[in-house]
Amino acid sequence: MAARGWQAVLLPSSDPHLSEYLPERWQGRAHFSGFTGSSGTLLVAAERAALFTDSRYWTQAEAELAGTGVDLVKLDGAPVPAHVAWLRELPGLAADQAAVLALDGSVVGLAQTQQLQDALAALTTPAWRLQASEDVLDGAWPERPGLPMAPVYEHLPPHASTARADKLGALRQALQARGASHHWVATLDDLAWLLNLRGADVEYNPVFLGHALVSQDAVDLFVAEGKVDAALQARLAADGVRVRPYAQALSALATLPAGSVLLVDPKRITWGLRQAVPEGVKVVEGLNPSTVAKSRKTEAEAAFIREAMERDGAAMCAFYAWLDQALGREAISELTIDERMTAARAEQPGYVSLSFPTIAGFNANGALPHYRATPEAFSWISTPQGLVAEGLLLIDSGAQYLGGTTDITRVWAIGTPSAAQKRDFTLVLKGTMALSRTRFPQGTLAPMLDAIARAPLWAEGLDFGHGTGHGVGYFLNVHEGPQSISKAVPNADMAMQPGMVTSIEPGLYRPGQWGIRIENLVLNVAVPPAVPDAEPGTPEHGTYLAFETLSLCPIDTRCIDNALLREDERQWLNAYHAEVLRRLAPLVSGDALRWLAERTRPI
Repeated sequence: MAARGWQAVLLPSSDPHLSEYLPERWQGRAHFSGFTGSSGTLLVAAERAALFTDSRYWTQAEAELAGTGVDLVKLDGAPVPAHVAWLRELPGLAADQAAVLALDGSVVGLAQTQQLQDALAALTTPAWRLQASEDVLDGAWPERPGLPMAPVYEHLPPHASTARADKLGALRQALQARGASHHWVATLDDLAWLLNLRGADVEYNPVFLGHALVSQDAVDLFVAEGKVDAALQARLAADGVRVRPYAQALSALATLPAGSVLLVDPKRITWGLRQAVPEGVKVVEGLNPSTVAKSRKTEAEAAFIREAMERDGAAMCAFYAWLDQALGREAISELTIDERMTAARAEQPGYVSLSFPTIAGFNANGALPHYRATPEAFSWISTPQGLVAEGLLLIDSGAQYLGGTTDITRVWAIGTPSAAQKRDFTLVLKGTMALSRTRFPQGTLAPMLDAIARAPLWAEGLDFGHGTGHGVGYFLNVHEGPQSISKAVPNADMAMQPGMVTSIEPGLYRPGQWGIRIENLVLNVAVPPAVPDAEPGTPEHGTYLAFETLSLCPIDTRCIDNALLREDERQWLNAYHAEVLRRLAPLVSGDALRWLAERTRPI
């Protein structure tokens, strides 16, 4: 910093593709701060440093930053104003000094950079300006990992039910409708979906590092040399896709011919990419067409997702049957939960990997929404001496299958739950059920649904800090857009459409005591309007959507306070358990079948 004349450096949790889960090469924020959460920004100045993160990570950040000299700034609003406020208060800067905030423009989103530039422009004492460097980590991280080199492979039929050529054809029609001659794809899930390719460059997400430049008659795919074998290159070439070195991406963008019209998504490209566009090229900004297209699963994909959910449910039955029998007989820790559940899933047909790090949190650890046990810090559930602790065990887990991506959270009673625990559990369950049973007009903006899941908690003066639901990919990222059931400010891109898969996961967290989250994945399906003969133009007319619950695993009825359930809620839960039993019973046997039958008994 001193050598380059920088007064501060910003290190985001990001890479050139704005990924949520990062290859090791771009984990500079974690390397320099010690904070390992998946979301956060590090700001470093000459005499101070601060880590900015939201409420999901506050407890984790306090523990990991202890003694590092890095301050924790708790975000309870938009991050950019918090960054600017911190910079304004830096000591040692003269009022008339021109201060420089450096960042790597190749890993910071265009929209975020524009917001930061506007906010810094308003600072006058001292005056700050943003400087984008090619790589602020150069020279500061000598042992920095290189690019990942896992091979790229095809996602094949029958699971890939839409041909690559058909997806490209639909994309080109969308480009024509927007008046664009070219389109840049930088986000890895969009790229993998569009070309029916998968990889293993990013842990938990079957994607690969790459960019694509799409025109009306060709596609340039930029990936590291050696990752795409000759046979796959030939099949790609048959669909007009040319493989080029990853390092040539920016230079190819910079040589677009004058008069071209380039469609980019400002939320899905970096500031550095935008700067590489030459002067004579017109830029059109808008949502990537592939982002909406991949969110709307086809009927064939939905069928494979249902099959993946059945396989996932069978694995959980085997695991939970083992857990019930092993308590008091075997040493069981949160680490054991992760190991045994992963092993159960790995035995299922079509399993590829986990879809995110398993969260197994017992009692107080369950109150940390993004907790992860480590060999250095974990809790025992059943000790090596055979003693069984009492409390609530929260398990949030999921897997990647060739036919779908799963994500499910359940909370289980270890011993006898208290009245307070049962009350909290039931309030959360009521929120899950309330939203699961909702029907709404097609096109409803997803954030508008958020309050439905929170209402039972709000009625008791309770709430939770994270969103209620995120989109889920098809053998892709476990978190995808454009829909988000949350307190986000709605925009037109978040409209709910048929075929979208979304999580429903309200929660309630008692710091130092327990945490509860009950999560299912749901599919948007079209249903008749409430008034079938409604006239066009009336509020009742039009296409309505409902949620089909996809996840198949019992909900622990031992944790329910029956007095808090209405009769219609009890009927919904019994019907759900009957469906879980019907779908999973043919796939399990022995102890797993007995466990399933017991846990799905009507209440």
